Amino acid sequence: MITGNIFNIQRFSVYDGPGIRTTVFFSGCNLRCAWCHNPESISGSQQIKYNDGQCINCGRCKLICGNNAHDFKDGAHVFNRANCKLCLNCVSECYAEALVSVRREMSAGQLEQSVLTDLEYFRQSGGGVTFSGGEPMIQADFLLEILKACKRHDIHTAVDTAGAVSYASFEKIMRYCDLFLYDIKAIDGGLHERLTGADNGLILENLCKLSECADVCVRVPVIPGANIGEMTAIAEFLSGVNIKKCELMPYHKLGEGKYKSLGLKDAHIFDTPSDELMGEIRNIFIEKGVDI
Repeated sequence: MITGNIFNIQRFSVYDGPGIRTTVFFSGCNLRCAWCHNPESISGSQQIKYNDGQCINCGRCKLICGNNAHDFKDGAHVFNRANCKLCLNCVSECYAEALVSVRREMSAGQLEQSVLTDLEYFRQSGGGVTFSGGEPMIQADFLLEILKACKRHDIHTAVDTAGAVSYASFEKIMRYCDLFLYDIKAIDGGLHERLTGADNGLILENLCKLSECADVCVRVPVIPGANIGEMTAIAEFLSGVNIKKCELMPYHKLGEGKYKSLGLKDAHIFDTPSDELMGEIRNIFIEKGVDI
């Protein structure tokens, strides 16, 4: 039985494709974007999030942990991650959900049953299921199985990808995917590598191939201090590609608290673009003939 690793199932999503959708977030990513707002998705390994605002200082985690990973000093809970062995006993005991495991292993059948609970919403709204991440394409075999399951129930499917995988992975799932949400972050290869840890040659090549045989919506993150200077080049590139449409995605700071909960340092704090700047960038794409 094929299983996959996910870190969240978000229901009633309205920004990840048409209609009301259930978005399934896969664990693991092969890029390291400086602005990542889902840091829990980067590693495919198990992690524990500690949300200090939800801790009620009951002390059960300290009692059950045999590795001295939890302590209470001056009435405050201290999570010593260096001592944690990821046994998850403390997570099981924490009914306040201050301690939460990030990764869940599920079979395609289990995930199918989970998304089917929203089937009526899909039918009434023209929605469906979107597979995001992380990078769902690096779990292509598992993704294929759940896509097939969705199509057996006539559910619209979308895959949100950064495209930094072998094109063979796209060929594997293409028949069962109705829409690709494809990220383009920069055109300049050197800048892309500095921002994401990887060159973008394969990403751009895959987009050109994919757009000729599948419905593709390109999504461009707009991040002041990172890729604003790339917008004209991105618009020019997309004007020569057969895409369904393009969406501009303004950077937001909703993920900043996640770094703290994972014990990570968020060293890249960017600004949210103003409405005026978003309007200016939108006009750049319109002038290049891109459906924005």
